[in-house]
Amino acid sequence: MNATEENINAVFASQQQQKFILRSTDAKVRIAKLKKLKYALQNFEALIFEALQTDLRKSIFETAVTELFFTYAEIDHAIKKLKSWMKPKSVGRVMSSLFAGNKIYYEPKGVCLIIAPWNYPLQLVMGPLISAIAAGNCVIIKPSELSTATSKVICKLISNTFNENEIACFEGDQILSTNLLKLPFDHIFFTGSTTVGKIVMQAASKNLSSVTLELGGKSPVIIDETADLRKAAAKIAWGKFVNAGQTCIAPDYILIDEKLEVEFIRYFKEATLSMFFKDTAEINKEAYGKIINEKQFKRLKALIEDAIKDGANLEWGGKTDENDLTVLPTVLSHVNAENTIMQDEIFGPILPIISFKKLQEAIAFVHTKAKPLALYIFSGSKKNQQDILLHTSAGGTCINDVLIHISNPNLPFGGVNSSGIGSCHGIFGFKNFSHERAVVLQSRFGMTKMIYPPYKEKMGMLKWLKKIL
Repeated sequence: MNATEENINAVFASQQQQKFILRSTDAKVRIAKLKKLKYALQNFEALIFEALQTDLRKSIFETAVTELFFTYAEIDHAIKKLKSWMKPKSVGRVMSSLFAGNKIYYEPKGVCLIIAPWNYPLQLVMGPLISAIAAGNCVIIKPSELSTATSKVICKLISNTFNENEIACFEGDQILSTNLLKLPFDHIFFTGSTTVGKIVMQAASKNLSSVTLELGGKSPVIIDETADLRKAAAKIAWGKFVNAGQTCIAPDYILIDEKLEVEFIRYFKEATLSMFFKDTAEINKEAYGKIINEKQFKRLKALIEDAIKDGANLEWGGKTDENDLTVLPTVLSHVNAENTIMQDEIFGPILPIISFKKLQEAIAFVHTKAKPLALYIFSGSKKNQQDILLHTSAGGTCINDVLIHISNPNLPFGGVNSSGIGSCHGIFGFKNFSHERAVVLQSRFGMTKMIYPPYKEKMGMLKWLKKIL
């Protein structure tokens, strides 16, 4: 749809009217819309595969697993659970409502804005959209202008499937985002960088719009001396290099017991070669993606060069190809903790390794950074696992694995402080796009009249009330 200010305002106005109709829809109506979305995605599969190959060089298999099938599973879960999610929940009583009905009703927030990123351009539109539909909202979608091919497919899919007064999609750059953020949305769901997240939150504050911010940060991996190194190396290699490292919960850097560093690097190289290379020299471009654009490519290349200049050892990789925007898997050791590569999220296929003598050193290092979106622990010691969990904070954590916590819709997915606000997926996404409305249905035996004035003759009740309230 054309993203003129006139069109945007017209769609927003129509959705403001439609939201009052949608708020009364039952589970049957919303489930029908979710099924309609799934059917549309299935019909658009060929175009989706082609678009993600164009934008990020994603293989059909990777697109299927990390974008499409992930979305189908999310839709199926919502369809299965929606009736129970929507049902008002009874809660405990207190003296003032002793004989009353006390319930929480879930009502739609209204008209919602979804601003999506480019790294998983389908999944990170569809995930929040599923939750918004399940909760009974109208939605305007703004996909990323950097993943152009996929954004076109998404907008075409949406316009072919839904009326714009319920769900609409606009293509455009940051000017479009700025114009959209001026509107008084009932809720804004943003996925992207911490820097832009602050801008979104500031804009939302002008209209007191609630926000969900799915951001990122430097997600550490801690490997202690009890870890199964070979398994850890394979899991981390996959998690780091899938989508060429452009994953918000990718392992950002390694903190490893110094006695294990050399052996870990050897296993890590072996695992990476087996998954992403045709031989020891040639990358398998059918399995390994490209960097989204020239700007990001040059940023990553500069990070490698600057880290080496600052004393880091290039253990492996470091090669780049600007012609097809490829940065080969790269491992750096003895990285200066003050170097640029250790300040912001890398968001690419570069793995810095920092060794430690005692586990407490690794925990202390994590404390020097903002709270990450994910933290990964590789350890065979339950004591060490619990010590790390107890003394760190992160949006989510996997023990002896990476990334997979995002795949379970029964778990909340979201950040904390700089890595995000709010949670998504499953019931957590449904609640995110809902207002939890407190409802008390008082009975004819209500006891609140006991505290009505005049007070003089009721002063003796205070001691009794203090005990029971």
